[in-house]
Amino acid sequence: MVNMAEALERLKTLADSPVVQRVATAFADAGRELSLVGGPVRDAMLGVPVHDYDFTTDALPDEILEIVTPISSAQWDIGREFGTIGARITTGAGKGAVTDTVEITTYRADAYDGETRKPLVAFGDELEDDLKRRDFTINAMALRVPEVKLVDPHGGVEDLLDATLRTPSSPEVSFGDDPLRMMRAARFASQLGFLVADEVQDAMGRMASSIEIVSAERVQAELAKLLCTAAPSSGIRLLVDTGLADIVLPEVPALRLETDEHHHHKDVYEHSLTVLEQAIGHERKRHPAAEPDLVLRLAALLHDIGKPATRRLEPGGAVSFYHHDVVGSKLAKKRLKALRFDKDTITSVARLIELHLRFFGYSEGAWTDSAVRRYVRDAGDLLERLHMLTRADVTTRNKRKADRLAFAYDDLEARIAELQEQEQLEAVRPELDGNRIQDVLGIRPGPEIGQAYKWLLDLRLDEGVLGEEEATRRLKEWWKSRGA
Repeated sequence: MVNMAEALERLKTLADSPVVQRVATAFADAGRELSLVGGPVRDAMLGVPVHDYDFTTDALPDEILEIVTPISSAQWDIGREFGTIGARITTGAGKGAVTDTVEITTYRADAYDGETRKPLVAFGDELEDDLKRRDFTINAMALRVPEVKLVDPHGGVEDLLDATLRTPSSPEVSFGDDPLRMMRAARFASQLGFLVADEVQDAMGRMASSIEIVSAERVQAELAKLLCTAAPSSGIRLLVDTGLADIVLPEVPALRLETDEHHHHKDVYEHSLTVLEQAIGHERKRHPAAEPDLVLRLAALLHDIGKPATRRLEPGGAVSFYHHDVVGSKLAKKRLKALRFDKDTITSVARLIELHLRFFGYSEGAWTDSAVRRYVRDAGDLLERLHMLTRADVTTRNKRKADRLAFAYDDLEARIAELQEQEQLEAVRPELDGNRIQDVLGIRPGPEIGQAYKWLLDLRLDEGVLGEEEATRRLKEWWKSRGA
């Protein structure tokens, strides 16, 4: 719950910060208006540390650049087309010096063209007009500096106190200007723990199809931000409940599998959201100070998306999903490509989904050292993420079963650590490389070299370190048995 007196005091502290004072003084001396706007005002009132300093002004881009150049060490105008100038400003001296990045944007009064979603840029003269075009009331507040005056024409303070997301204008107008704001509502709901006002959620449901005109790159960026919030499940639910997920991530609502009166199984949709939450818990436990792991979170959310396509109703009331790991991996790769995720993210998420069931054979019977080596080799640099995903995939309410699986995975991790210490598992290679294989077998480069290398690698994984002499002897025997 936001305490208003404390919130206002935090705003004053923000306005008095050295970087804000330095920028505000420069604009005041130039006879121009300046206000902190949007995120920094909202976050300061919520007691969240402010790292991004976003300002708005009545000065045009050329004049902004002229004002900030004397007080900054670097400037950039990559957003000049939209009225934005960036600058790097250092305050203090010596060991106490602090460098901050600021962005300053001319008041805007633009709208979207209704087809490409690109804004028709028009600069404005009034702060209130600029605030009217913003996405939500809690982001449509401004703090005039240096005089420290809060400007809130749309009731953002009340919505902040009520922890509610509303739009400055009607939701239909706001989402008509930019449909991506509907996804942004889901992100802020997760990021801030706010409720979305009924009229906003209703408009999201009615206008969901308009998200199709937003570029895949923008949708991907917003989805990534949502997944990297502290509790993304509430935002995912909102996307599913409003129908937005049917368009941007249809594999997730498809997890709400239908059942009949004779066949029963877990609710795969709810299970997947629980796995996502538990994976985040493991992530924080292992790396409390690290940035959110988007790859792990995508894999957790999508790990079972192969189930709808592989669902089979078996005699006796059982339900099976054979090979849903392989099918899910392919589906994830296809969806993430369509959303324009980068190649490394796509490959890693797909591989984690493909491997996520591998452990459950371990819990049914002790693996040989060979099986453990293969598990490590197949996971490669995704091993730790696979550890977290596999542990998160246990959502049973049967405490005895959950404890048994947890104990089994503890045992597997201990064995991996022991073998890694003995053999440096992450760098497992055959004793003979390709050049040595050619020398031993007396053959030229060709597919046989790759076949021999793979055979030696399998031998290494099965039996551990053999030594070059023994590996050479065994390679010759294998080659001879092929009739070569």
